[in-house]
Amino acid sequence: MKPRHLLGAATAATLAASLWWRKNPSACPYGQRFWVEAPHPFITRERLRDVLRPQPGERLLELGVGTGYYSCELAEWVPEGTLELFDLQQKFLDHTMRAAADRGLTNLAPTQGDATQLPYEDASIDGVILTAVLGEIPDRAAALIEIHRVLKPGGRLIVGELFGDPHFTSRGSLHRLGVEAGLELVESSGPAFGYFARLNRS
Repeated sequence: MKPRHLLGAATAATLAASLWWRKNPSACPYGQRFWVEAPHPFITRERLRDVLRPQPGERLLELGVGTGYYSCELAEWVPEGTLELFDLQQKFLDHTMRAAADRGLTNLAPTQGDATQLPYEDASIDGVILTAVLGEIPDRAAALIEIHRVLKPGGRLIVGELFGDPHFTSRGSLHRLGVEAGLELVESSGPAFGYFARLNRS
């Protein structure tokens, strides 16, 4: 087969896989963690910090931690606070905790489970972070209702999205989902194809 035919076949296969993943939301398997370890253009750690505005002593919750691309920085941003790590897959939690231990961080608490049934008390979390995760959850509405429940009044949800992810959620879709869950989109940073958005709980 000629190189251009090989390229065409590879492109078609990639598009087909992307369409399948979009119609069948699921978490990235640990065996394919290279996807979440790659650089994150536009949804950078600096932009996340600007939108999150973390404060010392806060209790933050990161849903879908992957290999901890943001986790260690998040933990460092809340000295005397706690970063709750929550993921469907124990292997990702173990990976992230090893990275945190290598950096001498001790304020991370891992929990394995389903984002539609969060094991945290009502109004107990200052901020929730989901980066390229919301679209992977089959029942996004139920997950957002749970996030609303665990957030303190005035707490915030930070959602990061990057175009190219088969589960990409546009700002318009995020706004509509937020309204249904009682979360108001109040701020966004970055272009439409790579942004962090802040939603507040009233």
